[in-house]
Amino acid sequence: MTALWIAHVTVTDPEAYAKYAALAGPAIAAHGGAFMARGGRFVQLEGKERARNVVARFPSIEDAEKCYHSEAYQEALSHARGASERELMVVEIDE
Repeated sequence: MTALWIAHVTVTDPEAYAKYAALAGPAIAAHGGAFMARGGRFVQLEGKERARNVVARFPSIEDAEKCYHSEAYQEALSHARGASERELMVVEIDE
């Protein structure tokens, strides 16, 4: 079943976060992920507002989890830690 990777991010160090973004995109693509939204317009209706919101579609929740735990994504994530405040979830979608 298809899954969505949903991240809500406040970037605190743009230079370091740019390194994350440069590495994360290829890691996500290598696991079948494709971006649907990356930092576009949004309306916050509830909860904590984050300036950057990202949605990527994966073939399955397992593929998204494998991506997150992969060596390539963890290398990317090492640049985001300390450079951002973020929440990340993966949710299956009905199709």
